[in-house]
Amino acid sequence: MKIPYNYLDRQFGPAETEAILDDLRALVRTGEFTIGPPVLEFERRFGEMIGVKHVIGTNTGTDALILALKALNIGPGDEIITQVNTFYATVGAIVAVGARPVFVDVDDQYAIDAGLVEAAITPRTKAILPVYWTGLPPDMPAIMGLAHRHGLYVVEDACPATGAAYAGKAAGSFGHAAGFSMHPLKPLHVWGDGGAVTTADDQAAEWLRRYRNHGMVNRDEIEMWGVNQRLQTVQAVVANRMLDRVAGWVDRRIEIANRLDVGLADVAPVRLPPRPPERRNAFQLYIVRCERRDELLKYLTAEGVEAKVHYPIPLHLQPAARDLGYKRGTFPIAEAQAEDIVTLPGHQFLTDLEVDYMIDRVHRFYRR
Repeated sequence: MKIPYNYLDRQFGPAETEAILDDLRALVRTGEFTIGPPVLEFERRFGEMIGVKHVIGTNTGTDALILALKALNIGPGDEIITQVNTFYATVGAIVAVGARPVFVDVDDQYAIDAGLVEAAITPRTKAILPVYWTGLPPDMPAIMGLAHRHGLYVVEDACPATGAAYAGKAAGSFGHAAGFSMHPLKPLHVWGDGGAVTTADDQAAEWLRRYRNHGMVNRDEIEMWGVNQRLQTVQAVVANRMLDRVAGWVDRRIEIANRLDVGLADVAPVRLPPRPPERRNAFQLYIVRCERRDELLKYLTAEGVEAKVHYPIPLHLQPAARDLGYKRGTFPIAEAQAEDIVTLPGHQFLTDLEVDYMIDRVHRFYRR
């Protein structure tokens, strides 16, 4: 049996593809390819879905994070606290605005350890950038309380977390701003790249709408020197077709994760993370810790299970981070997790039979 990590060929079969192409043909007839009505529709509907006042569509999730930071006047000389085991784009966005990333270690759920953040605050700290890594909400109430006490901004990296929530409050609705990604393998996805910034700040939203579109007030006037980081209308057409399905897709991902948890619970060499009931995990990634990780990966691959590692090298040990001054041993939890984490396919298009096959193959490996 082949259990793919990438599910897009299952999702975009002939009927679904033709339906989207019909929407695109309708767009072609309008000729409105730049911030056309589909972009405005997406921004309105996405805002309603997660309960935020403003949504500003962007070209990518990385752009969303960069623009969110810029909208809060974060730049050279500022420090941004974030976790050390996130995807490169989190830190790339911090560096892109001229700020300095300051790492903290993570907890046993692979989320930023909120208890370690305060010790990382310096007079140069301007913001905290918590990440919904794997799709799991970090301890946002604790982070927001800490930020309030210290007068700091919070920018949520909710790129992998459309459909996630903490105690019923949606990812992207806690901080001063948040960034979302619509990369093809994110819970909300398009036919390429796309992103969005969310904020309740009227002034920041107005700035974002202008800046992402060259700073234009109208065709003949600009208010500032801006950039072109707007959401492409073609991608908004695809996003609008996906929006109503995200909650159901995340429900199915949660169901699959629960099935995997139950099936792997009695495998002693596999360590499952805690599953706090107040946190709705979008499960963009299903990650567990496994003994003999590299051997297990080789075995699963041979058995048709497309397992992966996200990621084997923590960011403070990457060549790009040399100038930050961190050393091996600085973040022991993230470093230990990098040695034994495994990502199993957990997408919404898996069948129960395929999930059971994965569970069986993990059992077989450790019985050998």
